[in-house]
Amino acid sequence: MSIVGVGIDVVDVARFLATLERTPRLREKLFTAAERDLPDNSLAARFAAKEAIAKVLGAPGDLRWHDCTVRRTVGGPPEVELSGTVLARAQELGITRWHLSISHDAGIASALALAES
Repeated sequence: MSIVGVGIDVVDVARFLATLERTPRLREKLFTAAERDLPDNSLAARFAAKEAIAKVLGAPGDLRWHDCTVRRTVGGPPEVELSGTVLARAQELGITRWHLSISHDAGIASALALAES
């Protein structure tokens, strides 16, 4: 296996939440039903994770936010579930495995994504 790409993103939680409040439909656009009702810090971390994943994929403009879901696992790292446009781009790049780390503390949410082929 070899590394295809690494992506990182950092989100100011307060600024992110203010943006969601100003644009109510943005929450529905960015997050799947399984993600929408998470606590604020977790929601910002999921957004950072999706941004980090998009960076690994080269951030093509046709990716749909709902085609990537970040799931929490008990006692393990978060899992990435891809479909549609995001899955197609990952397959195009030969990505077979994802590693994801997300964190939130002191008003900052961050994520690091690593993809292998």
